Amino acid sequence: MPTDQIPETKTLTPASLTSNELNDWCPGCGDSGIVMAVKNAIAGAGLDPHKTVIVSGIGCSSKLPHLVNVNGIHTLHGRAIPFAEGIKLANPELTVIIDSGDGDTYGIGAGHFVSAGRRNVDIKLFVHDNGVYALTKGQASPTLPEETKVKGIPEPNINGALSPLSIAILAGYTFVARTQSYNVKEQTEIMIRAIKHKGLAIVDILQGCPTYNPEFTSATWFSQHTVQLPKDYDGSVKDPTNKEEVYQKKINALKLLMEETPEKMNTGVLFEFEDPDTFESRLIKRNIKPPIPQSIADENGKSNVDLKGVIDELSI
Repeated sequence: MPTDQIPETKTLTPASLTSNELNDWCPGCGDSGIVMAVKNAIAGAGLDPHKTVIVSGIGCSSKLPHLVNVNGIHTLHGRAIPFAEGIKLANPELTVIIDSGDGDTYGIGAGHFVSAGRRNVDIKLFVHDNGVYALTKGQASPTLPEETKVKGIPEPNINGALSPLSIAILAGYTFVARTQSYNVKEQTEIMIRAIKHKGLAIVDILQGCPTYNPEFTSATWFSQHTVQLPKDYDGSVKDPTNKEEVYQKKINALKLLMEETPEKMNTGVLFEFEDPDTFESRLIKRNIKPPIPQSIADENGKSNVDLKGVIDELSI
């Protein structure tokens, strides 16, 4: 698009981000609240839609990029994280958000989910967590508690549930939070904090699924089984150079998570650490430049890329 045709984005509002398409989620699906919060957060954080990318994998959650007027890419099952990392490293000027499901992220994508913590790329992972694989008729996902019976399985779940936020803290995520899909205000506030955080952020969103897990994910159930973090709880590291403080804040968050039950889950920011050691900073130290900002032609359109080395390598 020619630059003179790019629309003005300074007066960004959630309404201006609304797609003309109607979503096709089930009535009452928590994803409807999540897409509203994502739009609010993009507007609230003052992001330029032309410099914002939403990446998704496969699942009900992954329809979200189709409903927000920013750049979007609908990728492969379990592969949203490496796609997003590649986009961010190629063009660090972009804000990169991932919207994917619990099965997509913590099941087939578990390897990428853990390995992302080692890199600390500045991307934001919003996980729609409803305990089931809803797109394929409600099988148990890795976060469904043991002995829970849902429509898509003949007997109560025989497997234990993962604690994804505990894993995220231990893996190296530098922003770890939880919220729930029917509380759009809280979601928006946490998403804005995650977007503004420099480093790898995860927000696990307890998501309502009225079709395949209605008993344990309804708005009423969430209101009765979630509580906001205690007012005296502070998971934010004040001095990034103080390793003891970082360690203690991680321990505090892990202890809180270990003490939780499905009957009482905390919402809010459990851990926040502005670690200066991002993957992008490591590349800068090694003088590895991102490809997108680099010029490939002079003002006359003549290539200024020297391909001699590549051609020599291919010579027989």
